[in-house]
Amino acid sequence: SISESPKQPGLIWVGTDDGNVQITRDDGKTWNNVAANIKGMSRDSWISWVQASAFDAGTAYVANDRHTFGDMAPYIYKTTDFGKTWTALVSPANDKSLRGYVHVIREDSEKPNLLYAGTEFGLWMSNDGGSNWAQFKGNDYPAVAVRDIALQNRDKSLVLATHGRGIWVIDDITPLRALDAKTLDSNVAFLPTRMIQQRISASGGWAEGDASFSGPNPKSGADIAYFQKSRHLFGKLKIEVLGADGKLIDTLPASVRRGINHVYWSMRAQPPRVPKAAQIAFSSTQGPRVPPGDYTVRMTKDKDVSDTTIHVGLDRRVSFTAADRQAQYDAALKVRDIFGDMSTLADKINSVRAQASAKAQKLAAGNALRKQLEALDDKADAIRKNIVATKEGGAITGEERLREHTDSLYGAIMSYDGKPTAYQLARIESLQRELGDIEKQFSDLQSGDLATSNAALKQAGLGEIDVASGSNPASSGGPASANLLQALRALR
Repeated sequence: SISESPKQPGLIWVGTDDGNVQITRDDGKTWNNVAANIKGMSRDSWISWVQASAFDAGTAYVANDRHTFGDMAPYIYKTTDFGKTWTALVSPANDKSLRGYVHVIREDSEKPNLLYAGTEFGLWMSNDGGSNWAQFKGNDYPAVAVRDIALQNRDKSLVLATHGRGIWVIDDITPLRALDAKTLDSNVAFLPTRMIQQRISASGGWAEGDASFSGPNPKSGADIAYFQKSRHLFGKLKIEVLGADGKLIDTLPASVRRGINHVYWSMRAQPPRVPKAAQIAFSSTQGPRVPPGDYTVRMTKDKDVSDTTIHVGLDRRVSFTAADRQAQYDAALKVRDIFGDMSTLADKINSVRAQASAKAQKLAAGNALRKQLEALDDKADAIRKNIVATKEGGAITGEERLREHTDSLYGAIMSYDGKPTAYQLARIESLQRELGDIEKQFSDLQSGDLATSNAALKQAGLGEIDVASGSNPASSGGPASANLLQALRALR
């Protein structure tokens, strides 16, 4: 094992398979075997790894492997004086929870006290220079031999080469680097992550040609990391995302695990509330992507509330600006509001129809009031059919209505993150006027046929039809899955 010092030219460390730890400080002209200075290490041991420090020329780490002698214990040593004296970071007398003989020991490139050790049974980490160690158990990482470790500083990633289980990548070690004594002693604390970018929306294609491979894509959402000293057991635990105006954008389920936790925010506002119809409004099953900027993340843990700020940036490859993204987001919200007002109107119409039908059923066939209520139901349904399609098939049936046209516009605006076109903005105004015309039809129904029917119902002692006030949850935010669930139910 050979390690050249990044701090001092000409300083090279070498570990051999017969127990030598050699050091040269003059480009190899002379060598000094310092193995005898390592107390507690057998001279015939295999030096599986030597690592020169990136922070101090006199500091180095040595890993010792004695499994061929039937000794499966871990050995890690450290020197700070060019090998004159050594300290045992891990030994059989005090293994500090490490299991398996050590293959590799690495020092973090940014935080000198953050160490990584790969053993026959997995990856261990220490954030205090080797005084304490913890095994990495992220996701489904197996207890497998780690033979080499590399740091990719640009991506702040840790790459692990294993024996028999391929190469693994810990995508972001920024939260790990942020762990200090104060954080570890906190009940809960937010941790930093790498810069959050909204990647270009794209789908399809095989850019790698015949070199196709399979692997999981990175998470597309904003990574929100936090540390919990112990598992959360009682009381509320939730994470909320707030905009610059302080309004709630989204609520995320929080993990109750102890240690470092990750929650991913889609970087989208709530989807529209869409009226029920014969088929799903596919484009409206997701909310618009929020524009670049600063967002507040607030965690409520029982009675304790803490917050942090995350910055959402643009993909560096895009040609549009943050102002273009804001314009696109504003346009999408206008369409979302049309959906909300449309749903409120549809709720009122359906309420009138349901009540008119229920009251009519209580009257004898041929009764004049029953006929009047049935006629009211038919007129209300005719207005409803201006809002939603009542047959499946969309354009094939020729029954696309205001809801379907609005969904097409919403999808078109959402398909590109740049500035909306002049036609799309004009189309928003057109749909708003069309909805206004339908609202006028229902208002006329209320003041005409509905008022007449209510007068007759009151005289007959049957109770008047009450028009539901309705609401627009899209403006205040509702469950992200509500629209999809509603659409699926409508297919029954």
